[in-house]
Amino acid sequence: MKFVDVPIGKKLLRAIILTSGVVLLITCSSYFAYEFFTFRQSAINQLSIIGEIVADNSTAALAFNSQSDATEVLASLKAHPHIEAAGIYDNNGKLFAHYPEELEGDNFPDSVNFSGYALMDSYIIGVQHIAQKDNRLGTLYLKSNTTAIARRLQLYAWIAVIVSAISFLVAYILSQKMQRAITGPVRELADTALAISERKDYTVRATKFGSDEVGALTTAFNQMLDEIQAQNKAIKSFNAHLEEKIKERTAELEIANKELESFTSSVSHDLRAPLRSVIGYSKIIEEDYSVKLGDEGVRMLNLIISNGQRMGQLIDDLLAFSKVGKQDVLKVPLDMEKITSEVIDEMTQDIANTKSVEIKTDKILDAEGDKSMIKQVMTNLISNALKYSMKEAKPCIEIGSYQKDNTNVYYVKDNGVGFDMQYYDKLFGVFERLHNQHDFEGTGVGLALVHRIVLKHDGQVWAEGKVNEGATFYFSLPGISDMYYLKPEKYD
Repeated sequence: MKFVDVPIGKKLLRAIILTSGVVLLITCSSYFAYEFFTFRQSAINQLSIIGEIVADNSTAALAFNSQSDATEVLASLKAHPHIEAAGIYDNNGKLFAHYPEELEGDNFPDSVNFSGYALMDSYIIGVQHIAQKDNRLGTLYLKSNTTAIARRLQLYAWIAVIVSAISFLVAYILSQKMQRAITGPVRELADTALAISERKDYTVRATKFGSDEVGALTTAFNQMLDEIQAQNKAIKSFNAHLEEKIKERTAELEIANKELESFTSSVSHDLRAPLRSVIGYSKIIEEDYSVKLGDEGVRMLNLIISNGQRMGQLIDDLLAFSKVGKQDVLKVPLDMEKITSEVIDEMTQDIANTKSVEIKTDKILDAEGDKSMIKQVMTNLISNALKYSMKEAKPCIEIGSYQKDNTNVYYVKDNGVGFDMQYYDKLFGVFERLHNQHDFEGTGVGLALVHRIVLKHDGQVWAEGKVNEGATFYFSLPGISDMYYLKPEKYD
């Protein structure tokens, strides 16, 4: 487990133990180093004192050339077991006597040319001049082992181990008691946050244990819970009020829909009959009394007839627009190329004799939707493209599709008058027209109908255009479901 994932209590315990261990290690190491150097120096000083005593006692033996006396003086070193070898050299540098007697002379240096005491090869070597007043009689050689230093350091090592163990135990006990004072409030705060997260109960509060930083954090946490609880109450109250408003608006909308249906029925039945009468009688007057009315009278009658027909078309478009809102969408697989071809054939029959229109079609992907509604969409978009490009010298329309984000995108592009993008928001509104009625006929309902149909198919509609550079209208539809690909035949 990573250190960051360890509970805070164990983190504190590890931090305290690690800190104590490092401090103890540094302290013991420093103490060992100090003891080693001081005890070594003490051993050297002690050996030098012994050397001075032995040298003073050996002057007579060298002065009278008494080897037995010299051997006897060296024998006194038996009281110092750490001295492994000792030798007295005469003034010519030859070994005069040595200790212990059984030790061969090969274990002593041939000559000693220095004076002093030093640590050499794990031994303390001492060389002391033997002199009587200013007359040098010879040299004393001493060799002492360092087992005393090793034993002393070993003793200190055991003491250090015992002290460290006791220190770690005391540190562990103290840390266990002290960390509860630190981790207790933190755990309480964490448990409270976890309980709130799991139960979504904002009435729970964390217990405050003191006035330190954790206590301040607990106070701030509880204040935050108070604010959240107050906000929740306000939200619940607002939601309850909003539900009541929604019910009221829904009831009002139902009443408005019923009134709209009544209005639609009135338009369908009550306005059509007198409108047909106006158009019919106007045509009769034109046929029977055209001579008496003259050219101006006939022109005025034609205006009445054309405006009546436009009003009838407007009524038809409004009825179609209102029916789309109530009509259920019957989704089936659609052969979009076939639908587009049918619409093009119907649209070009009326203009084939007056203007040559170039219509380019790229691959048109199949889709899923209501056939009659989608055909209405293609009819409105292609008829608009024809209408707004007919004044061009070489009118051209492009129709195609492509896939994007698991949907099929269809487009109808023309090279006509286009539109200004700053009025884009009005493009798909009812009765919203971006061009003059005298220049281009229309009721202002066609694109609004396209927008409503595509939205009912869970698609989107958008457009791009520039003035006198044409326009492109897009709409998206869901692709064919996988189940239809299992059928070998083309869908109807």
